Amino acid sequence: MHRLAAHQLLPRLRDRQLRARDLLEQALGRIGRLEPTLHAFLHLQADQARAQADRIDAELDAGRDPGPLAGLPVALKDNLCLQGMPTTCGSRILEPFVPPYDATVVRRLQAAGAIVVGKTNLDEFAMGSSTENSAFGPTRNPWDPGRVPGGSSGGSAVAVAAGMVPLALGSDTGGSIRQPAAFCGVCGLKPTYGRVSRHGLVAFASSLDQVGPLARDVRDCALLLGVLAGHDPLDSTCEDRPVPDYPALLERGVEGLRLGIPRAFLQGLEPEMATSFEEATEALVGCGARLVDVDLPHLEYALPAYYILAPAEASSNLARFDGVRYGLRVSGPDVAAMMRRTRAAGFGAEVKRRIVLGTYTLSAGYHEAYYSRAQKVRSVVSRDFQEALARVDLLVLPTTPIPAFPLGEKTADPLDMYLSDVYTVGVNLAGLPGLSVPMAPVRGLPAGLQVIGRAWDEGRLLACGQALQSVRPYHLAQPQAALFDGGMA
Repeated sequence: MHRLAAHQLLPRLRDRQLRARDLLEQALGRIGRLEPTLHAFLHLQADQARAQADRIDAELDAGRDPGPLAGLPVALKDNLCLQGMPTTCGSRILEPFVPPYDATVVRRLQAAGAIVVGKTNLDEFAMGSSTENSAFGPTRNPWDPGRVPGGSSGGSAVAVAAGMVPLALGSDTGGSIRQPAAFCGVCGLKPTYGRVSRHGLVAFASSLDQVGPLARDVRDCALLLGVLAGHDPLDSTCEDRPVPDYPALLERGVEGLRLGIPRAFLQGLEPEMATSFEEATEALVGCGARLVDVDLPHLEYALPAYYILAPAEASSNLARFDGVRYGLRVSGPDVAAMMRRTRAAGFGAEVKRRIVLGTYTLSAGYHEAYYSRAQKVRSVVSRDFQEALARVDLLVLPTTPIPAFPLGEKTADPLDMYLSDVYTVGVNLAGLPGLSVPMAPVRGLPAGLQVIGRAWDEGRLLACGQALQSVRPYHLAQPQAALFDGGMA
């Protein structure tokens, strides 16, 4: 069953060809077999999941409808609060923390009948592009366990790609859903800022973070987004807008749509990635779309602006982790010493780097030179997107400049690691939706096509992704790493 998408499993569950408990046991068994190699999960709740599966089966046996995701196992990125289960954010400083409440997206999953099996690994506090920054060890790419899965939602992407669960949640601050989706050969959607509640998401950069789905294919992304989206009075940034029937919009196709390509920004793209991108766009032309060259003249400044603004917000958000209120506490002779020792022991190198950078850019004498200027760049980048999307219906470009790189290759050079986000951070600065859908492999590794649209236009993105995968079904490819041999698949 691990080869089936969520929308293929649902009818089998509803007509009782498949029981929720049996599907869950298959998922737990696969997790148990693959976890020693892939390390996608940080926490599992097998007993609670079994009890929930039994309740779903009882509801279905009685002819009642437990919800649109009834009986489907789902994984959560471990920066989303789930009552009674640790929420570590991949950090030692939160290792002892167990939240007393559920994130809004978790409540919506459970109300839809989904079964939460556990929490997935991530770069510490979602700060990274490879899931190597986790305090609990790296996650490995199922296509090649010697390579990274991308980040920061690497654990969620691997859980879906390896067939451990059909659906997972991630968060995207600068590409953290789309980039691992591309590296692992799955679909990942970063919704419009304000489309999905952030209540219960541990904040990294509050003006950029957004929760979104990772799934085997575009239809599953649409299904999951329909459950997650909608107004939440507990999140003041979550807008009160109607939620479309996203699965119903998938068949709109791309006939007559204008797809903008910022070719000047793609100069220098490695030949194999460029070939894959060209093949994907030509496939969309074959579906009735028209390609239009567009200019995003300031997009090259999005990355440096992002790496000023995001650390600044992180410096503020992470100030609460001080050893006083929750999480780790390292004793000291006084309160100040206790706080210093707690933060020194609890935070990893990349988190410390970003806190220092963010604090510096917010400090007196440097605020105007760095933070204020980066905010102006953000406004200019947002305007570039708005002007381009006034001329075209969607923008398309690769999700990443390269496929998954070897573990350890970029850890010694943070700037080289940051370049992994060069095609994704602008979307977050502008608050727009972005979808990554598999395109032709590069050097035998997955690659992603990124589709960007106007605010609140997720339906058009999903229809474009559906059109591509209908004629180029690279999402159906399965990892062929050695760990899947010998009956393990």
